[in-house]
Amino acid sequence: MSKQNLLVIGGGPGGYAAAFLAADKGMQVTLVDEEKQLGGVCLLRGCIPSKTLLHLAKLISEVKHAGEAGLQFGEPTLDIDKIRAWKEKVTGNLTGGLAQLCKQRGIQRIQGRAIFENSGSVQVEGHGSIAFDRALIAVGSRPIVPKDWARLDSRLMDSTDALELEDIPERLLVIGGGYIGLEMGTVYAAFGSQVTVVEMTDGLLQGADRDLVRILQVRLKKEFEAIHLKTRVTSIKDAGERLKVTLQGAGEPEELEFDRVLVSVGRQPNTSNLGLENTQVEVDDKGFVKADLKGQTADPSVFAIGDVVGGAMLAHKASHEAKRAVDCLLGDSHEQDSLVIPAVIFSDPEIAWCGLTELEAKEKGIEIAIAKFPWGASGRAGTLGRNDGATKLMIDPKTDRILGVGMVGVGVGDLISEAALAIRLKATAHDLAETVHPHPTLSETLMEAAEVYLGRSTHQYQKPR
Repeated sequence: MSKQNLLVIGGGPGGYAAAFLAADKGMQVTLVDEEKQLGGVCLLRGCIPSKTLLHLAKLISEVKHAGEAGLQFGEPTLDIDKIRAWKEKVTGNLTGGLAQLCKQRGIQRIQGRAIFENSGSVQVEGHGSIAFDRALIAVGSRPIVPKDWARLDSRLMDSTDALELEDIPERLLVIGGGYIGLEMGTVYAAFGSQVTVVEMTDGLLQGADRDLVRILQVRLKKEFEAIHLKTRVTSIKDAGERLKVTLQGAGEPEELEFDRVLVSVGRQPNTSNLGLENTQVEVDDKGFVKADLKGQTADPSVFAIGDVVGGAMLAHKASHEAKRAVDCLLGDSHEQDSLVIPAVIFSDPEIAWCGLTELEAKEKGIEIAIAKFPWGASGRAGTLGRNDGATKLMIDPKTDRILGVGMVGVGVGDLISEAALAIRLKATAHDLAETVHPHPTLSETLMEAAEVYLGRSTHQYQKPR
């Protein structure tokens, strides 16, 4: 019997994860991607390069604040060419590793754009028609740039442009107070730009609990020149050496000038011009592919995962969905429960959460108890000089089961996985409190928050009930 032929369209974290697992399971895999290198937006123009730059920004911040502890350094100097080369080296090492893994698994790689001819074949320019038994769409997403601004000026950037570090502008406007805008704003502020953020809603990082965001916002107000909430950009015009931007808030319109403008108002799926109309695949009014928890679309031969199916546009979600889809198309049954997907904002301090948030609980009318442990009482946070953090638990008061966890502070992106595991395993506050955590560590704050809920906290005084 011949091997089942799987065609994977897209070489990002979802696409290559699916291709690798399918090959390991004995399938004959063809991977088609428009890029020369594997990794997709995350590795080439997103997660990895941005975190490389955020690491340097963190070093600059730590050097600046080391003076409070009696450790003095000189002013850092930036060599933009070397920074850019370092960023490219990091991504290059990872893409090279993926290429080797692809080769070791015997996966056929084709560079080009795949367009569906029907539910059994695609056309790739320069490679002709490629037949498949099953196809998996993992083509990702791209930044949204309003049509009026799309080709206005080269100084108007999207997230991809911002990561190129063409220069460090004296004044930078970031349109959008989401995670991409705040992360890139943090980088440019550390590198010397005066950063202004404009957000049309009443708060930064919509979707994250407000008490966590407030702690971050206190620090950002010190690092950024200004943060304008409930404000829109109504026009951007060429003013010679700078761009003239009109802001409309609660009062009279305000005109300000900036050297560069970063547009970070969201992302949209790359589902146009794929020939999906030649298949039974259905898309919604925003262009997202309709698929179930297994990744199955309305077309029996086609699966879809990652950004193109909507939901959280996160690399780790795409990778998990990819493995679940491959298992499913091979007949391995899985309980189709909803995923516990951690989210991390790599700002300074970081924000991370998973499971049920306080905001969601209020919106859905879910009764919860909230237990919070402030990092002002954390010994480890004190040794780092970073008490600006908090860990909170959303708990079912009837069962003591942990429904959600939110954290803000340095390094919480590396702590949230314990919370995700606790939620997935249906752990209770007792389970978390009875798990011995090493001292002094930031991970202790999860245990201490559980102890707050149980009324037995050592480092947080509670009046007897």
